[in-house]
Amino acid sequence: MPITVVAKLKLQPGKEAAFQEAFRPLLAHVKSAEPGTLTYVLHRSTTDPSELLFYEVYADEAAFAAHGGSEPMKQFFGVVGGLVAGRPEITMWQEVEGKKPA
Repeated sequence: MPITVVAKLKLQPGKEAAFQEAFRPLLAHVKSAEPGTLTYVLHRSTTDPSELLFYEVYADEAAFAAHGGSEPMKQFFGVVGGLVAGRPEITMWQEVEGKKPA
């Protein structure tokens, strides 16, 4: 069963570019080496560029675990810890029903 993760975080003032730079290698890894990561999109608030939201969909628990345990994810967390203001707000969701893109 697919798992959806929504993670909201706030960056320290002026850290937006550093965060983007740290995120690029992780995104490249997700695209090339995580077939079980079905959706992995970073969003920025339209009113505050320091507020970010990750929208992630994984094929199953194993895909979620593989993503979280990957070396690029560990490296990303090592860098971004000094860029965020406070702890991220992370929620996990299970799909109920709806319409998906073809």
